[in-house]
Amino acid sequence: MKVDVKPVCMTFEDYYCGFTSDSHPAFSVSPDAGKMERRNGPPTTVTVTCNPKGASGALVGYLCFILPEERDFSTFYKVTCNSR
Repeated sequence: MKVDVKPVCMTFEDYYCGFTSDSHPAFSVSPDAGKMERRNGPPTTVTVTCNPKGASGALVGYLCFILPEERDFSTFYKVTCNSR
């Protein structure tokens, strides 16, 4: 799944991306770090992958898109994958 994060800051901002420790381990994100565009620029796209490795049911992950210099503008997403 692709997640587009719109830039909200006036300058280019470094970001870090990952899942919380209470997320199911099947989730990963790429890229997990980079530089975000300025406001009104193109969104930053990250790709979330779920590899359940035999797990079934609802797998839940909490994706954090962190802007260390502008923490108030960091964004968080709940991701659910139904594995059979």
